[in-house]
Amino acid sequence: MKKITILGSTGSIGQSTLDVVSRNRENFRIVALSAGRNLDLFEQQIKSFAPDVVAVADRNTADSLSKRINGVEILYGTEGISQVAAYEKSDFVVSAIVGFAGLMPTLSAVKAGKTIGLANKESLVVAGEIVMAEAARTGSKIIPVDSEHSAIFQCIEGRKKDSIRRIVLTASGGPFFGKSKSELMKVTVEDALRHPNWDMGRKISIDSATLMNKGLEVIEAHHLFGLSPDDIDVLIHPQSIVHSMVEFKDRSYMAQLSVPNMKGPIAYALSYPERLEDSIPSLDLSKIGKLTFHKPDTESFPCLSYAYEACREGGTMLAVLNAANEVAVDAFLRRAIGFNDIPVIIKSAIQLHKRKSISGIEDVISADTWARQISKEIVRDFRIKA
Repeated sequence: MKKITILGSTGSIGQSTLDVVSRNRENFRIVALSAGRNLDLFEQQIKSFAPDVVAVADRNTADSLSKRINGVEILYGTEGISQVAAYEKSDFVVSAIVGFAGLMPTLSAVKAGKTIGLANKESLVVAGEIVMAEAARTGSKIIPVDSEHSAIFQCIEGRKKDSIRRIVLTASGGPFFGKSKSELMKVTVEDALRHPNWDMGRKISIDSATLMNKGLEVIEAHHLFGLSPDDIDVLIHPQSIVHSMVEFKDRSYMAQLSVPNMKGPIAYALSYPERLEDSIPSLDLSKIGKLTFHKPDTESFPCLSYAYEACREGGTMLAVLNAANEVAVDAFLRRAIGFNDIPVIIKSAIQLHKRKSISGIEDVISADTWARQISKEIVRDFRIKA
């Protein structure tokens, strides 16, 4: 029986992972969980799966949780969550904390040599060099959980790297596919959260709407598969059936297809190298009728271009890109800025930053701190001008 840790169990990926586990209890056992401050849901999860140890965001939340449950060790803060990530009895760690906050717990799991189901793309975006080097040192295996990277992982497994010409990541286009820049000026928070195909958290839904999510996935793929950003393309695929493709040097393609359901790549990562039966609903292509593909509109959605530029520059520029995006998305969700202001804030932060090489995790944290401060100042300027 495989023993599982889930980092971010109350989020979208975390809940889906627990659903997969609940339907396959003969194969998996939950031994550790971490969450933020959603105590009601977390309490239910602890009672349902009886982990050995759990961790929450802060001491106050831990104190509140201790009054609700017995018989489980409760840790808190980044240090506590990192301890859960490295829990010695765990065989497999699902890294599903959203954003930069997932970096240190993910790195902790890597240093402990765990097999990781990676849904926290930001860990590789901001510190891919460090994470992948540490994984090589400890023997930690990273299995992607993002549907696009899972698709690539499945297509290239067992094949020589020199047989690959390029990979193609698909994007749904989000709720605003085909909209002009002027039309996007009227976008509300509710509009942006209304994704046509996927049920995701608020931050990732906004990233999908701006195409920044796809830009972050380009950077993640660069590190996961060791490819130049120039060998990673993006196509808009509104049906979200082809999750990604590989073009080989003989010009043939291999693609992975399924209904848009995150439980598929989650189940594949959990059971790898085996496959679970009936993880997701069956795909009926005759009902879909057609699959279409389009080049992304980087004039209306420039975040994708900024991600490519940052990936080519590397170093601390990647942490700045990610931090500026997190600040801008948060400001939009708080209705402090408009939808079209998100890429403007990101571009401003990038232009103000002087790139540095990364020699250790401290460089990443420093760049992230600087970028958050400068991005918040830019947001304040936007509000004053408004």
